[in-house]
Amino acid sequence: FGNIKLDRTKWLVKGVTKGIGDYGNAFGVPIVGGEVFFDNCYNTNPLVNAFSAGIMKKGEMISATSSGVGNPVFIVGSRTGKDGIHGASFASKDISEDSIEDLPAVQVGDPFQEKLLLEATLELGRTDAVVGMQDMGAAGITCSSNEMSAAGKHGMELWLDKVPTRQADMKDWEILLSESQERMLVVVEKGKEDIVNDIFDKWDLSCEEIGVVTEGERVRYFMHGELVADVPCDDLVLGGGAPVYHREWSEPSYYQEWKNFKIDNVEEPKDLVEVAKYLTGHENIASKIWVYEQYDSMVGTVNMSTNGPTDAGIVNLKGTDKALAMTVDCNARMVNADPEEGTAMAVAEAARNIVCSGGIPSAITNCLNFGNPYNPEVYWQFVGAIKGMKKSCEKFGTPVTGGNVSFYNQSAVEGTEVPVFPTPTIGMLGVVEDKAHITSLGFKGKSDLIYMLGKCDNDISSSEYLSSYHGIKESSTPNFNLDTEAELQNILTKLIRSGVIESAHDVADGGTFITLLESSMVNNLGFDITTCSEIREDAFLFGEAPSRVIVSVREVKEDRFLDILKKSNQDFSLLGHVSKSEIRIDDISFGEVKEYKEIYQNALAEKLV
Repeated sequence: FGNIKLDRTKWLVKGVTKGIGDYGNAFGVPIVGGEVFFDNCYNTNPLVNAFSAGIMKKGEMISATSSGVGNPVFIVGSRTGKDGIHGASFASKDISEDSIEDLPAVQVGDPFQEKLLLEATLELGRTDAVVGMQDMGAAGITCSSNEMSAAGKHGMELWLDKVPTRQADMKDWEILLSESQERMLVVVEKGKEDIVNDIFDKWDLSCEEIGVVTEGERVRYFMHGELVADVPCDDLVLGGGAPVYHREWSEPSYYQEWKNFKIDNVEEPKDLVEVAKYLTGHENIASKIWVYEQYDSMVGTVNMSTNGPTDAGIVNLKGTDKALAMTVDCNARMVNADPEEGTAMAVAEAARNIVCSGGIPSAITNCLNFGNPYNPEVYWQFVGAIKGMKKSCEKFGTPVTGGNVSFYNQSAVEGTEVPVFPTPTIGMLGVVEDKAHITSLGFKGKSDLIYMLGKCDNDISSSEYLSSYHGIKESSTPNFNLDTEAELQNILTKLIRSGVIESAHDVADGGTFITLLESSMVNNLGFDITTCSEIREDAFLFGEAPSRVIVSVREVKEDRFLDILKKSNQDFSLLGHVSKSEIRIDDISFGEVKEYKEIYQNALAEKLV
């Protein structure tokens, strides 16, 4: 979102939060995690990315394909309306104050209808009547029919006048391009039409036969018997005959300039307690409890992160010893400073969150949000982000299962295009092989030892501290090494599986201080630590160098903990110990944890008033 001081931003935050809650709560899906970020670059064009994961039983997979000449094609779910027409092209326009006039391009969702469609399609999937099925997203029937046909190397003949509509006299192109929600295109085994009709009649959903699978690889659309379009399906499919653009790109001048940033040019603050409290209450760091308390996190009783918070959301796989770990990550400020390194770091942070929670990273999906691809500097950012994602995914063995690209995220300010930060949002899924390995981020007991895995750098580049407290936006990313990151995650997995650590929390937004504070607030404990004399104290506390994790260890397990570490090449250091309730750093009192907790939990709500 944009500047939280703006009334429009407050309105958007409240509306988006309500929209996610209204749909998710009614649909019956727990919301187990998320991320909220504020910056002026999003003032006009906010970004909302959603990541959902499901569990599929072997043998019940339905492919998005079409085959079998003569097999009927059904449209099921909601009726088709004029909402969402030109939705995809609307997403490729500059957003301005006049964009309110394009409201018809916004789809209207109905979570209760979606829930019925979910149950009906799952029931249909357990029969032998389905050949293929695909939901309708961008470009509606046009996209679904062509993608399914291309995948199955068949054609289709569709009768648009048979499509159930919400409005009378809809034109052929409106039916083709409508992006009305809660609809599926289904290819059915010929002779088994009654099975489909009976299931959708049971769930009180629209179900109409609107076409047939044909030979060849062309999709032909008819309206009242008249041929209105005849398209080679492969021409519209990504990876097929659809055009591949090779855009011009060029490195922006700021990229090299920002690399000249020197920490020595930034004055050290005299009052670190003031900085600590400022960051604790900053909207990008403070608790997002105002957001997630509006969500049903316990529906289905599968969320295992509510009582013991973890770096990744943990979802119970009932009837097994396993659990799923899920996270969404992207530090857009880092990506803006260096798209390749910043995106590699985003994937690494997602993997680190999975590992800190006791899981093993398995796969990612993404939503790549960028400005106008015709702008060479924006396209340079896009190319860099893809390179960074590729090298991190290869290092962690996490295939990219899918995703989408959202271009034209920019605002027109006095005739000039101002793009948002390049924001490649990473959604990662991991598997916790044994629920006994689930590791929370909270400190457990007084006198537990606090260790840092990883190395502190004398670096505050692209940190919230540098950007917000000092107001310095021009810096590169902190040093990042993929091999070092992979080694950290491997040794952390070994420590967790050996049962020698009590908690694990990665160092990210706000640096080491915020990481320690978040671990302390869970059980209202304090911490007493000593900083590293070789680097600046503000860099130690508030720098956001990657590849670091704070762990707590019971004294009786310290020897085993150290034995494992000493057999590796992992950098580590003893910071101090968990205390009763006070925060002490270098023998200076920073106050009680409860003071910070009050700031942390209330700051966002107070700023949204």
